[in-house]
Amino acid sequence: MRLMCMTDALPRVEIFTDGACSGNPGPGGYGVILRFNGKEKELTGGAPETTNNRMELTAAIEGLAALKRPCAVTLYSDSKYLIDSVQKKWVYNWRQKGWVRGKNEPVPNTDLWKKLLELLERHQVTFCWVKGHAGHPENQRCDQMAVAQTEQFRR
Repeated sequence: MRLMCMTDALPRVEIFTDGACSGNPGPGGYGVILRFNGKEKELTGGAPETTNNRMELTAAIEGLAALKRPCAVTLYSDSKYLIDSVQKKWVYNWRQKGWVRGKNEPVPNTDLWKKLLELLERHQVTFCWVKGHAGHPENQRCDQMAVAQTEQFRR
């Protein structure tokens, strides 16, 4: 067994995410800010026909997927759907039950949940909920990026 020393510690990264949708379903977008060692990188994208929940999940997935090696991540989101599903272990129960919930209903967004779970196995992620549209600077910026993406698809 190899002992871990300070030089083996995982890099600490902050990820801020938000998703938006104009209509639900409708054109959608996401925004992500990655912060490491005082440097920031922004990611954004979207889809012409999607839902808000899909964009919230996609933002988290894209942020985690952008990391080149395993990291200790603090991921901030205003999505209770994302945060509660992981923190309350709903997503793990859905997977264990074959991606069904409640009265044998299929779990929405299973494709994205599977991708997210793969990334959660790679990184040590702590999820933090932030109140949306409440002046949190990074959440506001991610929201602006996400909304701008929805506009692209409405032209």
